[in-house]
Amino acid sequence: MSENLKELVAEFAKAKDDVQALGEEIKGRMEKGETQFASVKEQADEALIKMNEMSARLSELEQKNARQGDGAPDEVKTLGSVLSSDESIKSMLEATSSRHTARVDIKATITSLTTDAAGSAGALVSPDRRGGIRAMPERRLSIRDLLAPGKTSSNAVSYVRETGFTNAAASKAEGAAFDYSDLKFDEVHTTVRTIGHLMKASKNILADAPQLESFVNKRLVYGLQDVEDRQLLNGDGSGNNLHGILPQASAFADPASLAKYTIIDQLRLAMLQAALAEYPATGIVLNPIDWTKIELEKDTTGRMLIGNPQNGATPMLWRLPVVETTALAAGTFLAGAFKMAAQLFDREEVGVEVAFENKDDFEKNLVTFRCYERLALAVYRPEAFIKGTLAAKV
Repeated sequence: MSENLKELVAEFAKAKDDVQALGEEIKGRMEKGETQFASVKEQADEALIKMNEMSARLSELEQKNARQGDGAPDEVKTLGSVLSSDESIKSMLEATSSRHTARVDIKATITSLTTDAAGSAGALVSPDRRGGIRAMPERRLSIRDLLAPGKTSSNAVSYVRETGFTNAAASKAEGAAFDYSDLKFDEVHTTVRTIGHLMKASKNILADAPQLESFVNKRLVYGLQDVEDRQLLNGDGSGNNLHGILPQASAFADPASLAKYTIIDQLRLAMLQAALAEYPATGIVLNPIDWTKIELEKDTTGRMLIGNPQNGATPMLWRLPVVETTALAAGTFLAGAFKMAAQLFDREEVGVEVAFENKDDFEKNLVTFRCYERLALAVYRPEAFIKGTLAAKV
C-alpha cells in the first residue's frame, strides 16, 4: 500500500482504539459509582466523531466503485477504490477487537503510460513546452552587398557601353597629319524583373498565435532574397530571369602561361586577368567547400598556409575579401571588380502585404500574404569579371 493509504488505515485504527478505551474507562467509573466523568465523555464523543468521519470516507469510496455496475467499461481504479472494495478492509471495519490489520495487494505498476489500463498515470505529466518557432537554417546572402546600389523609377534601365576603341594617337612630324582613332558604342537595355511569392493563412490562427504573422513575414522575405541572390549570380536572362553576372563573365585564361599552378595560384592569375583588362578585382566568390580546402592547405612542414585556426580574421586571399556562398557551385570561382562593373537598381524594394485576395477568401476568413520586389541588374563591363573551374595545373 502507498504511504497515504497506510496513514489512513493507521489513523482509523487509532481512532477506534481511542473510542474503545474511553468507553471502557467510562464503564469502569460507572461501576465504581462515580458520577463526575463529563470530560471523559466529551473526549469519547470527539473520538467517535473522528472515527465516523473516517468510516464515511471509506464508505464513499466503496459506493463510487459499486456505482460502476455490472457490464460497465473497465476503468483505471484509484487506490481509494481498491481500498474500499477490499474484503480485508471490510473485515477490519466490522471487527470488535481494538487491534486488527488488513493487507491490500496492488498488482498494477504505476507507469507513465497514457493507455486505458491499470497503473497508467502518463496523463498527469505536462510537457515542458518552449515558446517560439524553431526555424530552418538560412543561407547567408551576400551577392547584393557586393554590387553598387541604385534606384530606378522606370520598368527598364538602358545605358550606353563602349565596345571598342582604336587608339591611333602617335607622334608626328611638324606639318604631318594625325591619324583618326575610332570609338564603338552599344546601347544595352535591361528590364526590371519581378520576384515574389504568396502564402495563405486563416485570420483565426493569426489572431490566436500572434507570433506566427511575424514569422511568416520573415520567412517570405528570406525566401525572396534567397532567389534574388541566386539570380544575381546565376540568372540566365531567359524569360523573366535576371541576366546574372556569372553567365556574362569572361572565362579564365592564364595570362602568365605558367607551366603549373595551385588553385590558390589560379585565383591570383584570375586577378591578374581582370587587372590586365583595366578592372582590378575587388573580391572573390567561392563555394564554402572550396574555401575550406584552401584554408586547410599546408606547407611541407605541416603549417597552415592561410592564417591560424585560432584567429577569427575575415576571409582574405591575395589582399581581397573572399565571399562564401552556396549559390555558387563547388569547384568554380568568380573574381572581379564588382562595384565598378555592375550595379543593382531597385524599382520596388522588398515588402510584405496582407489582404483579402478575393471574395472566396473573405467568405472563408482567409488572408493572403504577398511578398515581392522589382529590380534590374546592369553588368556594365562583363570583362571585369573572371569565372572558371578550380583546377590545379601540374
